[in-house]
Amino acid sequence: VRGRFRMEFRDRSIDLEVGEFLIVPRGVEQRPVADEEVHVLLFEPAGTLNTGDAGGPLTVPEPGRI
Repeated sequence: VRGRFRMEFRDRSIDLEVGEFLIVPRGVEQRPVADEEVHVLLFEPAGTLNTGDAGGPLTVPEPGRI
């Protein structure tokens, strides 16, 4: 939506600019990374944890609904 970021995978990275989109297949590990503030719109299935299966203090077990 605003800014640019990089989606990192285990074997590559993809740079995304304003107006571009990326579909990540289910089960593929990914990490969005931004060097500066960026506004993105992510669609994920309900129940997807914000930290994946890593867990830890940053995990939101029951995210709010819009």
